[in-house]
Amino acid sequence: MSRTVALAPAVLAVAAVVEALARYVSSDVTGGPFLVLVGCLALASTAPLALAARRPTVVAAVVTGAAVVALVGFGLWTVAGVVAQLAAAYLAGRRGALAVAVPLGLPYLAIAFFDPLAVVLAALVPVCALAGVARRVSSADAAHLAARSAFAGTLVEHTARGERARIARELHDVVAHHISMISVQAENARLTTPGLPAAGAERFAAIGGTARSALTEMRRLLGVLRSDAPAAPERAPQPGLRELAALLDDARDTSGAGTRLILRGPPVPLDPGVELAAYRIVQEALTNARRHAPGAAVDVSVTYSASGLCLRIRDNGPGPAGVPAGGHGLSGMHERAAAVGGRLRTGVAGAAGGFVVEANLPVPTPEDR
Repeated sequence: MSRTVALAPAVLAVAAVVEALARYVSSDVTGGPFLVLVGCLALASTAPLALAARRPTVVAAVVTGAAVVALVGFGLWTVAGVVAQLAAAYLAGRRGALAVAVPLGLPYLAIAFFDPLAVVLAALVPVCALAGVARRVSSADAAHLAARSAFAGTLVEHTARGERARIARELHDVVAHHISMISVQAENARLTTPGLPAAGAERFAAIGGTARSALTEMRRLLGVLRSDAPAAPERAPQPGLRELAALLDDARDTSGAGTRLILRGPPVPLDPGVELAAYRIVQEALTNARRHAPGAAVDVSVTYSASGLCLRIRDNGPGPAGVPAGGHGLSGMHERAAAVGGRLRTGVAGAAGGFVVEANLPVPTPEDR
């Protein structure tokens, strides 16, 4: 395509010279100098088009001047010369020389009384110039829109990275520090408290182990939040329903209250996301029971069925009075259930009191697997 554009001025120049000489050779005018002048005017009205990319205004003026001289002085016009004139006007407008491109038609308007072709050129030259301007504006608008879209995308990404980095700093500098202090203080209390019973020592050791596990999870979360982490964090499989027994054992050892796991129905394969959501819902429900109903017994029921997985976590504490209605734990459980297409209900367990969390999570059909 670029080679064709580069050859176009040469083709137009040759065609203009041939057409001009052919007209005068067949006439009574056969003088050599005259033919040379006619050929030069034909070249001047077409060949400069090759430089239009660098000097569009100058080229348009030269082409127009040569065409007007040929038309007025010799009544000479060629098809190639007309094409070159329109192309020069278009390129001048395309390159932004509107103040020069549009007035190019004025000389033709002045000589319209002598040659009908001048009327056509007086109308078409400004039109071609305006078409070039319109094309330039359209291209500039498209480039500007693309630049704005790219800038907006970069800004959003930069803002998201900054927010993730801020959250990571807060977790690292504040939360991780306090969890570390819990671990250290629990270990110090276990080692330095005189006459500490064995059960108390085990409780302090469990507190320290829980704090260290929380730090490990937080480091993994920080590795996700911070894209500029110096090294990949340690990876571990996400917990699922197989880890519920260990979770209840930890809850039982921490609270000292009775905690039972009740399984109903044959286990069915679940998506990893559903298993993770089920584990986190049970974990949060146990945490709420330990925080708002200390010492209360908790039953965790897991029921498998063809239609889905049903979780029911019930304690025999005072009910929802101690659970804040707008707490992050309850909303987090609702969000986890909804994220996998399930539903969650919380409220009073019954007339005897207590608090219950019920979650129904979907089981994938054979088509979904």
